[in-house]
Parts: sequence; C-alpha cells; structure tokens
Amino acid sequence: MSLYTRLERRLEEQSDDAGAVRGTYSSGRMLMIWLAANLVVTTLLTGTLFVPDVPYGLVIALIVGGTIVGAAVLVAVGAIGTRTGLPTMALTRGPFGTRGSLLPVAANVVILMGWSWVQAMLAGISLDYIVASLTGFSSPVLFAVICQTIVVILAIFGHAGVARVEPWFAAVILAIAAYIFVVSFTTFSPADFAAITPNPEPFYSPGLVFDVVLATAISWTVLAADFNRFARTTRGGAIGSGIGYTLSTVISMSLGATAIGYVVLSGGEAIPFDPVTIIEPFGALFAVAIFLSVMATNTMVVYGMVTTVVNAIPGRRVPFLATALILGAISIIGATFFGLLAAFTTFLVTISALFAPIFAIMIVDYYLVKRGAYEPDILRPTGGRYWYTGGVNWIAVGSWAVGAILAYVWAYVWPLPFGATVPSFLVTFVLYLLLSLPGRTRDRFAEARNLSDTVDAR
Repeated sequence: MSLYTRLERRLEEQSDDAGAVRGTYSSGRMLMIWLAANLVVTTLLTGTLFVPDVPYGLVIALIVGGTIVGAAVLVAVGAIGTRTGLPTMALTRGPFGTRGSLLPVAANVVILMGWSWVQAMLAGISLDYIVASLTGFSSPVLFAVICQTIVVILAIFGHAGVARVEPWFAAVILAIAAYIFVVSFTTFSPADFAAITPNPEPFYSPGLVFDVVLATAISWTVLAADFNRFARTTRGGAIGSGIGYTLSTVISMSLGATAIGYVVLSGGEAIPFDPVTIIEPFGALFAVAIFLSVMATNTMVVYGMVTTVVNAIPGRRVPFLATALILGAISIIGATFFGLLAAFTTFLVTISALFAPIFAIMIVDYYLVKRGAYEPDILRPTGGRYWYTGGVNWIAVGSWAVGAILAYVWAYVWPLPFGATVPSFLVTFVLYLLLSLPGRTRDRFAEARNLSDTVDAR
C-alpha cells in the first residue's frame, strides 16, 4: 500500500460526513460555538465599510436590526438540523431533490472559495505589516500565498486541532474589542462619533448597510444546520445560536465601525476593509491577533469546502485527499486576486442573491410543505420521496432562479432603498409556497424524528 493510499484512508476515517447525528450539546455550548465562529476579522472589517458614509449612530442601529433579522433565518434553518440530525447541504435534498441539491452545493463551494480568498488576503496583509515593520520587506501577495498554503495543509492534517483553539482566538478578539472601545470612547465622546461629517458622495446608503449586514447572516446560515445538528434540543440550539450569532456579529461589526470612526476623528484616511488602516492606530499586537484569527477561521472554511464536495452525492464519497489538493491549489492561486477586496460588497450581495432564496425555499419546504418532518428517503442515493422528477424538484429550482434574478435586479438594475435581500426572500417564500401547496395536499404525513434513529435501527 502506497503512502498516498495510507494517507487517503486515514483522512477518510477522520473526515466528517453528511449522515444524521443525534446531538448532545447544551444551549450554553451552542452559544459559545456561535460566539466564537463569528468573532472574526472579516465581520469586523465589514463594519469599516459604513462610516463615514452613514451616520455612526444609524450604522449601529442598522447593524443590530439587520443582525436580528438575519439571525431569525439562521435559527430557523439551524433548527431543521437539530430536528433531523443532518447538515445544511444534505437538507437541501428535501426541497431541491437528490440531484437538484447539487445546485446549492455548487453555490456553497463557490462562496466558500471566495471567503477563503478574502481571508487569505487579509492574513497576508496582516503578516506583511508585521514583517515590514520589522525588516522593511513588503509583499502582501507573497504572504497571502504563504498563508493560504499553510491553511490548506492545516485543513488536511490539523483541522481538528484548529477547531479546538479557535475559541481562544475569539477570546483574544473580545479582549481587543474591549481595548478598542475603551480607547475610542475615552479619547472621543459618543457625540463626537455622531458628529462625524458624512462623505459628500457616499457609496453606502442606510438600505445598503442593512442589506450587507443581512447578507452576512445569510452567508453564515450555510453552516447553521452543520453546527446546530449537534445541539441536544431544538430549543437549546435555537437559543444558543440566536444569542451567540447576534452578540458576535453586533460586537464585531460595531467594533469595525468604531475603529474606522476613531481613524476619521484622529485625522486619518478612512480606507474601508483595510486591516492596516485600523492596525496602525492600535498597535502591531492587533496585527498578530488578526493574522491568527484569520488563519484559524480560514482553515475551517477550506475544510468545510472539501467536506461539502466529498459528501455532495449521497451514497458516494469523492476521495478526500484528491479533493483537498485540487481545491487547495485553486484557493492558493485565488489568494493573489487582491482586486476581490475592493469588490467585497459585491461579493456579499452575490451571497445574498444566491442563498436568501435557497433558505426561503428550505424553510417553506420543511415547516409548511413537509409539515416539519423529513423521511429517511432523504439519505437515499436514488428513488424515494425526494427523487421528484429524475432527482430534481423543478418547482424549487424555478423559484430559486426567480428569487436570485430579482435579488440581482433590485441590487444593481433598479436598486431598492431598503436593499434586495428581504424582498427576494419574501418573493421566493411566497412563490414556492403557492406552487407547492397542491403537492402538500397529496403528500402523506411523516412523523418528525431525528434520522439517526433510522440509521441505527438499520
């Protein structure tokens, strides 16, 4: 047996799968998981996008409001994971069909790849700042490639260890957040922040701010069932994820808005989504914390991307090591595309356009059409209740296409003052419900249960 084969077998044994599990985590543990998950630099830097285009006080209000609305979607999808024991992408087989689910799976891989590129760039910029301050040598692209290469290696061999230390990095971010808030509000008063002069030609409007905050929640909802299927009870998972996500997002984004406000009040240039802009006034230790946090989070992103592809087709597992090497190589090459940072808002809006309709369909299908239960057929590779027409539910695919197109139109062609995410979500919700009601009346009633019980019985 070759070294490659032995390594492949070892990784297959250790990799996650899309099978059903029965959770054991308390609401407190779920809260800490979600608190740690979103206390990340990308969320922090998202907050730097909004000031001074929109008044500081209004930004904070929009961050809180958008986060609460987004958390409601996240909790609803997460609860399906707790009740069935299945991760998010496996649950898409319910509304989209066994083969149709490959559509959201592909969208998820694209989005995760984008996140891995963004985070590699941020890690590279932070490492470049540290090295340049010590040696004078500077090459953000080179350091981004180095960082992403390390991330790929960790994703293949050390993701479990990274998952254990990630909460400690979250604690470091919390400590930094406290420090920045104290420095900011002891140097300048809240009235000073509220009086920041807005840009004469702002890019962001209040509606776009709300949409970006909501899109952030949508981007995290792809992991909602992945995490919440390990909760002991649906109620505990909902409380833990709802509170944990809301706290972490509000803290991180408000921190970014406050830090960039501090830069403006100090006479500096407000360069959005640039870690160096907020590193310089608060010290190199901040750069170290950003680097470690981004590396830990990105490792889990790359691992999640590989796991998604490996488990895309029920009953058939794609080789883990080969998938990791191919996706890892793409992520390393993409880490050189620094222009993506300038298009971060477009990236978030794209996530929203792709996934807000998907989650609307998932919520309607599980809670209303299927009456709060999925049957063991969802684990079958072919046939059964979720085979629909050749493995695809064209009603779900068509509803998704309408919602995604409307999200794009309302974001770029005819922009709405309150953003595109909520309208596209509601339109898709109503459309899929209306088109699926005839099938609901013909469907048999299934008992709500965790599908791991069925697997154990077999």
